[in-house]
Amino acid sequence: MKKPKIIVITGPTASGKTKLSLKIAKKFNGEIVSADSRQVYKELNIGTDKIKKKERKKIKHYLLDVVSIKKKFTVFDYKKLAEKAIEKILKKGKLPILCGGGYFYVKALTQGLLFPPVSPDWKLRRKLEKKSKEELFSLLKKLDPQRAKTIDKNNPRRLIRALEIVIKSKKRVPPLLKRPLDFDFLIIAIEKSPSFLKKAIEKRFLKWLKEGLISEAKKIKKMRLSKNRIKEFGLHYQEIFDFLDKKISKKEMIENSIKRIFQFAKNQIRWLKKEKNIIWVKNEKEVERIIKKFLKQN
Repeated sequence: MKKPKIIVITGPTASGKTKLSLKIAKKFNGEIVSADSRQVYKELNIGTDKIKKKERKKIKHYLLDVVSIKKKFTVFDYKKLAEKAIEKILKKGKLPILCGGGYFYVKALTQGLLFPPVSPDWKLRRKLEKKSKEELFSLLKKLDPQRAKTIDKNNPRRLIRALEIVIKSKKRVPPLLKRPLDFDFLIIAIEKSPSFLKKAIEKRFLKWLKEGLISEAKKIKKMRLSKNRIKEFGLHYQEIFDFLDKKISKKEMIENSIKRIFQFAKNQIRWLKKEKNIIWVKNEKEVERIIKKFLKQN
């Protein structure tokens, strides 16, 4: 039986994924499923570069504004909702387009990953959230040295989840299992030079400030979330909080934020380059040619 085809557009932040996904959706009669781990939150708009609502009216989008930042949203939650969204799109006779830089989300869906059946322990998570990422990594290294070798030690969310599994199950984190894929995926990543990304990140961050990023951060600050929780939303939010608390100047906040986002983009490229099933593209014509060929295949 022929598997339904799905296009995945990924790549580092500020590489032009959203713009490309809209053009592809228009050309190939598609609808878009977000694969961004922060755009699921209702309160995070400007600082996550969430697509404007007027654009969403032209092309239907899924997995945006799903939950409040007061609630945790896991990769398991994402996978479940994304599969439902894909089924809806396919029933309409349209092409599902998965778009975003949250590659663990993409990987969970495209590789059919199955996750350890350990339910969230919010009390334990709040306790772990008080620790720095260095402390979290050190604890994981002690409890599960094997998982510590493969985890992103700069991602507190991943570290906390790994520790939660180890502490609750009293066993090492099991390797992620895979189930047979129900879909045929074409995964495209946008390739941009470091100099292009740096300029694009700077230009975009200054635009965010004009659009009201500081006001957005003020509203989030009132919600009294933990430091580690805020870091999950992008380290530029923490920089803005430091500016609001008068710990750093506005100039330092801008410079630090741009630097942190650029470092994140470099990390994204490093993670993506490890994946063998990704096709790297440099321009729109190349993307269209690859998609046309993919859609014609049996």
